[in-house]
Amino acid sequence: MVGDLPRRLVAEAIGTMLLVLFGAGSVVAALVMGNNRLDYAALGIISLSFAIVVALVIYAFGTTSGAHINPAVTIALAAGRRFPWAEVPFYIVAQLVGAFAGGLLIVAGFGRRAVTQGVGLTALAPGVSYGQGILLEAMGTFLLLLTIMAMAVDRRAPSGWAGWMIGLAVACEIFVLGPLTGGSVNPARTFGPYLTTSLFGGSAPWALYGVYVAGPIIGAVLAVVVYDLVARPVREVPEMVEQGTAGEIVGAREPQREMAEAAQGDIPAARQPHDEEIRDRVGHGGRRRWHLGHRR
Repeated sequence: MVGDLPRRLVAEAIGTMLLVLFGAGSVVAALVMGNNRLDYAALGIISLSFAIVVALVIYAFGTTSGAHINPAVTIALAAGRRFPWAEVPFYIVAQLVGAFAGGLLIVAGFGRRAVTQGVGLTALAPGVSYGQGILLEAMGTFLLLLTIMAMAVDRRAPSGWAGWMIGLAVACEIFVLGPLTGGSVNPARTFGPYLTTSLFGGSAPWALYGVYVAGPIIGAVLAVVVYDLVARPVREVPEMVEQGTAGEIVGAREPQREMAEAAQGDIPAARQPHDEEIRDRVGHGGRRRWHLGHRR
């Protein structure tokens, strides 16, 4: 796993780059189309863009790196003993680099207009205090991590739905938090536009960056703790021997032979196996794997 770290870091960087490009980029597009005005209908389009890109990144890179694309997610999974702490700094650096690359691509596409629009950066709305911002970002990230735990980490989750449900959780929190904090719930998503804006001479509210670090990390860790205490996910699933090429098929023919003998009168009818007994003897295949990272 350690030798594979560089490839996973590249996946994290690309995934976070796409998140910023098509997430924060949709904010720039909405402002350009709306003549610097962002109404709630435009916020809905932005939320949809974030949901789609998050889902697609998860399906593309979930089996490679886990598709965290968010430092708060990486830290929370490590706190919940589902990701090695030794790899956390590398993941965070890759995510920040990817976010900055996404910001650069927004400027490359929109030109100077992107800089005047803050490259889709997040900031607190008038009347929202620093403490309120932390609380709101924590609430949004709590929803995000609760969805990740339920749909991607827990082995009881239905297969194939994680990407879309996590994406919709991001859209849901933006619907509510967008008018107040921008609904970042991701330190990297805020970092990329901030750094890009500053690099090209724009004004980025770095004094607010603590809101977008503390809030998401607090909410993410709290969600993992709450899920483990309340939902009690299955951490370990016993390995089962796969039949076929992994070993000799045993028990599958015995019920059939007994049924044939019973039909011919060679054994008492009381010994005829029921459907449940046949299923128990035949067994089931190996264990299910998940597609969003390091399910344990």
